Amino acid sequence: MILAAGRGERMRPLTDTLPKPLLTVGGKSLLVRHIESLAAAGVRQIVINHAHLGALIEESLGDGRALGVTLQYSREAVALETAGGIVLALPLLGEEPFIVVNGDIYCELDFAPLVARGTRMGLSETLAHLVLVDNPPHHPRGDFALAGWEVRNEGGPHLTFSGIGLYCKRLFAGIAPGARAPLAPLLREAADAGKVTGEHFRGRWEDVGTPQRLAELDRALTARTAAHARG
Repeated sequence: MILAAGRGERMRPLTDTLPKPLLTVGGKSLLVRHIESLAAAGVRQIVINHAHLGALIEESLGDGRALGVTLQYSREAVALETAGGIVLALPLLGEEPFIVVNGDIYCELDFAPLVARGTRMGLSETLAHLVLVDNPPHHPRGDFALAGWEVRNEGGPHLTFSGIGLYCKRLFAGIAPGARAPLAPLLREAADAGKVTGEHFRGRWEDVGTPQRLAELDRALTARTAAHARG
């Protein structure tokens, strides 16, 4: 699942006429980059939720055939926050563990190991597996500590949740479909119960949260593409 229902207030005025995940960096939208990365790892069924200007997402991507995947859409009249959006989409996601990616990030993660982990996670007590990254300048305190594979609320040093996770349906059992609900409290409760694992991704990751960060990433990716073209 790719989360694309946010309003993108910090990105205005760009998001007044375009959903944030359709903004482009290096010649491709953030959404297309996520879909291509997931498809490269063998993921073929993808759900995208949307609210603000969601029709533009469907018009842009269609059924996903051009990208080698099958896309389904979970439509929200009003954005339901992260956990609420996932719960509304659960009928489209099936019973097995599923990957969720924030639509407004850029990440060069290889999803293949996460796909493989999902097949094992359904047989364990683990409710979530999180991809954590180094703390960016705008979030220096991080979110969670990582002890081996175990994600903890306390201890240190803390790392930042990347917006990429692998979840079991059981994590969302207490939320009614259509309710607004954040994800963080569910993850913290599960971590306290010892049911959250994680990994530290050290590759390129960007929270594309402001027009300035979007422009900087666009310049970097465009320059890298030009350098590759020159050989």
